[in-house]
Amino acid sequence: MSFFQLLMKRKELIPLVLFTTVAATGALSFALYSLRKTDVIIDRKRNPEPWETVDPTAPRKLITINQEWKPIEELQQVRKATR
Repeated sequence: MSFFQLLMKRKELIPLVLFTTVAATGALSFALYSLRKTDVIIDRKRNPEPWETVDPTAPRKLITINQEWKPIEELQQVRKATR
């Protein structure tokens, strides 16, 4: 018995199949959208330190309240010493 014949025989399964298809499509589209964002890094070989290229002035949260970026002197000294 094919899938469509089963759906025609048991019509109460049609909403279940519909909602499951919509949910799977939404999950897949959100996963593809997330992979295209700049926050997601898949290839670590070409960019081993991706945090170096992040713009500190660009907000990375849904809501940002009074965010100011100031370099920490100790970390800047460590960065200069390790290069």
